Amino acid sequence: QVQLVESGGGLVQAGGSMRLSCAASGLTLGGYAMGWFRQAPGKEREFVGKINGGGWWTNYADSVKGRFTIARDSGKNTVYLHMNSLKPEDTAVYYCAARPTATSGDDYNTGTYDYWGQGTQVTVSS
Repeated sequence: QVQLVESGGGLVQAGGSMRLSCAASGLTLGGYAMGWFRQAPGKEREFVGKINGGGWWTNYADSVKGRFTIARDSGKNTVYLHMNSLKPEDTAVYYCAARPTATSGDDYNTGTYDYWGQGTQVTVSS
């Protein structure tokens, strides 16, 4: 049974930093692309970034490029989202998601991911 559990959210001031974690069980990171998405109130869930199964290639939305970084620790089977220079518009519930590397798909499309975490709230105050 695959389970993804996000943690690390909270309240931060604009310009600050935060690290989110996504602990995976029931799967091995090497066999999955891991994505991060976010959903603000009244908006659709949007792509933030993705790391490939090999852990060596990442892809980011333009809105976070240069500020957010995805990394992973295979030993802990955990993926991280490092967020710097946070802005009030980054406020959202952040979700991690997993897609088997054998499955191709649009990184930006939520429907291409098989497994999702429950989400963690990030609030950036101005």
